[in-house]
Amino acid sequence: MAGTLFITATPIGNLGDIGERALKTLSEVDFIAAEDTRVTLKLLSHFGISKPVVSYHEHNKFIAGKQITERLKNGESCALVTDAGMPAVSDPGCELVAACRTENIPVTVIPGASAVVCAVALSGFSKKRFSFEGFLPASGKERIDALSRASGYEGVVVFYEAPHRLQKTLCDLYDSFGDIPTVLVKEISKIYETVIPGKLFDFRSGYEDVRGEYVIVLENTPETKTEDPAVFALELTAIGVSASDAAKYAAKKLGVKKNEIYARILNRNKK
Repeated sequence: MAGTLFITATPIGNLGDIGERALKTLSEVDFIAAEDTRVTLKLLSHFGISKPVVSYHEHNKFIAGKQITERLKNGESCALVTDAGMPAVSDPGCELVAACRTENIPVTVIPGASAVVCAVALSGFSKKRFSFEGFLPASGKERIDALSRASGYEGVVVFYEAPHRLQKTLCDLYDSFGDIPTVLVKEISKIYETVIPGKLFDFRSGYEDVRGEYVIVLENTPETKTEDPAVFALELTAIGVSASDAAKYAAKKLGVKKNEIYARILNRNKK
């Protein structure tokens, strides 16, 4: 009989937030799969737990994931942990869970702290739905597309960001969302927990040299798009943009289908 994969939440700051079930699970499994073994070993040492810990992260997920599933298929049990909070949310743990499902390996969850939920609660925003975007792609078309998609969401939008990219991301968010209500949160549940409310305009500078990961919470109300997409696209063609590129850009900006705009451009040009 296959062993069980336990998706195990760990504290996001204050070690006192770990639950009894998490401690029991970490003490009883055969081994632990950790995003950063150094961080996990410190946690285990603090609570007097001695268990084998293997590395499982973005850069070794394919090889390590196969090794972990093989051990599970052979009857061993494993606790999956991330550096902090709930695994399989903003890390490759989701792929290990999916692999276990494919192999009919039992998977269960040990609930606990999650930075995204804590940050939404701390924001005080009243919108009842939220979109968790995690870490934005570092650059290029993927980043542009992610920002475009997120800026169209009606509700609270949440991002994680590393300190060395925080200022750039705040500026890009301002360019994409405009000057909307914003809360920055760091050090959740720690002594120096900090919640900084404002609007995105306020955060365009002053965050070039910071430490620790931040949670960025936005309260977004997208503007209603009333502009005629074909007219907008034709204006682009008038300044030299190709019909195909104009239709593509107008579709992304105004939330309509590219093919429909392209057909209207061609019909207008025939007249």
